[in-house]
Amino acid sequence: MKAAVVTRYGPPEVVQVRDVADPVAGRGQVLVRVRATALNSGDARIRGRRFPPGFAVPARLALGLRGPRRAVLGVVYSGVVEALGPGVTGVSVGDEVCGMTGARMGAHAELAAVRADRMTAKPADVTHEQAAAILFGGSTARHFLRDLVGPGTRVLVNGASGAVGSAAVQLAHLAGARVTGTCSARNADLVRSLGADEVVDHATQPVTGLPGTYDVVLDTVGNLDRRSGPRLLTPEGVVVLAVASLADTVLARGNVRAGVSSEAPEHFAWWLERMAAGEARAIVDHTVPLSEIVEAHRIVDTGRKVGNVVVVP
Repeated sequence: MKAAVVTRYGPPEVVQVRDVADPVAGRGQVLVRVRATALNSGDARIRGRRFPPGFAVPARLALGLRGPRRAVLGVVYSGVVEALGPGVTGVSVGDEVCGMTGARMGAHAELAAVRADRMTAKPADVTHEQAAAILFGGSTARHFLRDLVGPGTRVLVNGASGAVGSAAVQLAHLAGARVTGTCSARNADLVRSLGADEVVDHATQPVTGLPGTYDVVLDTVGNLDRRSGPRLLTPEGVVVLAVASLADTVLARGNVRAGVSSEAPEHFAWWLERMAAGEARAIVDHTVPLSEIVEAHRIVDTGRKVGNVVVVP
C-alpha cells in the first residue's frame, strides 16, 4: 500500500509517500480501506516537533527521539471494512465505518488496522470526507463541552474557525447557548453561519481584553492559561484549555480544566447523526490526494487553516 511516512522530525518536506507493507488486522481489529483521513494540528506538531511548553521532552520520549517511532501519522479515518481479524463480530466486510486510531496513528495510508470496538458506522447520508473532517474536532469539542453548555449559557470559543472551534460553536448553539467566537475578520461570516451570536476579530480585540462575562470559555488556540483564562469568567464559570502547557495541564483545578480528550465512539456517532439530519456540518479548508500530503502539512503549518484539511488516499 501507499502511505505518508515520516522518519525524522522536520518541515513538511520530510513527509514521503512510499510503498509499505499492508497492515494485518490482529485480534479485535478490522482492516479498513481508507477513503478519507484528516491532517490536523496534532499531526503537524508531531511531524515538526512542536509541542506545548513543557511537553517537548516527555513527547519525544513517548513518540521517538529523532523521529516518530510510528512513521505513518494520522489518527482519523473513514473507509470500508476490507478484512476482519480474529474475534471480531457484528461487523462485515464492505461496511462503511469511521473512527480514530489514537496513539497507534497510521491513518495517513491506503489501509489501516483499527480496533473494531473503537469505530462507528458511517451513515449513507454522510460522505467519507465529511466524516473524516468532523471526528477530531467534533469529539474534542463534545468531550470538553457537553456537560457545560445548555440553554442560555454564555460561551466564548477562542479560535472559532478551526477544527475544534468550528465544532464547538455548533455544539454550543445546538444546546441553546449564547455563543461568542474569536477568529479573523475573513472568517467572521463562517463562524456566524455555524451559530455564533457574536464574533470578535482577534486582530483588533485580544481575547485577554474581553470582559469577564462568560460562563464557559474554550481556548483552542493556546494563548490563554490557568491565570488569564479565569479573568474572562463569571464567578461560577469554567475555562477549558484544549491546548495547554504541561504546567497548566498538571495544575488545572477548580474553574480551570485541561487534559487529553477522549476518542469515544459515542461522540463520533452523535456528530454523524447531527450531520445526517442536516443539523451540523463539517468545515473543510482543503481536500488533497495522498500524493500531495506535503502541501497539506504546509497549509496546517500556516496556522490559518479553516476547519479541516482532508486527505484522500
